[in-house]
Amino acid sequence: MTPTSMPSLPRPTNSRIARALVLWGRVEHGLSALQPLAALLARLYVAQVFFLSGLTKLRNWDITLALFADEYHVPLLSPAVAAMLGTVGELVLPVLLVLGVAGRFAALGLSVVNAVAVVSLAEIAPAALQQHITWGVLLAALALYGCGPWSLARWVLPSRI
Repeated sequence: MTPTSMPSLPRPTNSRIARALVLWGRVEHGLSALQPLAALLARLYVAQVFFLSGLTKLRNWDITLALFADEYHVPLLSPAVAAMLGTVGELVLPVLLVLGVAGRFAALGLSVVNAVAVVSLAEIAPAALQQHITWGVLLAALALYGCGPWSLARWVLPSRI
């Protein structure tokens, strides 16, 4: 059999590879276009969780103080100081995060609140721990990548962000 009479096998061609690369480029472009929405949704989700927790603490301060005295054992702080700092953090930092003003600061601050909440409990249910891990991952992403272009800081100080 001569080389010209051999049956031809289908081979990937440069045009197939080129089409696949163009298709992948479109997928990447679409994913990149979703980044601002994803950052906003992450900010809204995490902020809601912490803000509602802060409101709960504020609604019944006597119970909050009792919880910090009996259940939450925050290292290095008295129960009253820990309750006050935790509540203020849960009320102020989420607002900053949603607005995208000092967003990385807010994400780092909420990360501290989140970590302290986990280490302060003697026992934590696996489902609750998983929630704290999820919040921690979202907060870490926001701290590392920022709040995205849909933030007040980007509109007010576009050259600094």
